[in-house]
Amino acid sequence: MEEIEVPTEHLHETIEEKVEDAIKKNEKGWSMYVAISTALIAVFAAISALLAGYHSDEAVIEQIKASDQWSYYQAKGIKAEIMALGVAEGKADQSKVDKYKTEQADISAIAKEHEQESALHSQKHKQLSRAVTFFQIAIAISAIAILTRRKRLWYVSLLLASGGIVFFITGLL
Repeated sequence: MEEIEVPTEHLHETIEEKVEDAIKKNEKGWSMYVAISTALIAVFAAISALLAGYHSDEAVIEQIKASDQWSYYQAKGIKAEIMALGVAEGKADQSKVDKYKTEQADISAIAKEHEQESALHSQKHKQLSRAVTFFQIAIAISAIAILTRRKRLWYVSLLLASGGIVFFITGLL
């Protein structure tokens, strides 16, 4: 799976320019808070994107492991059937057939464990991807807030970032 990219570089530059302008005009207070909060949101977005990519990769790896186990399971089943034919003709013993059937049960359990791990990683990926989305939107609204000098938009971006943090935390659990 592809890693989620967080295109915030241009927004950071714009915000830094506006903060520098505000500092020159002696309007440090609010602009500085917007810049700092936006930088923190960007950090959370980057970490979320990294973790989402990790869990996506792990989900695929676990699914591959499960598929390998199911192939092994089928191979044991084929061996058991061939052996059972030999038993019917009196050329083999039943103990080998029973051994293959027991091995199949063990292999099945391992395959199911890998499938569960894959599903867990996939769920974490989804939660962290949602966090990235919320953080990206929050960053964009912060940029709009600083450009238009509207504090209400900044508060909206903080609210969205809070939603992103909820998804981030649930993605970690």
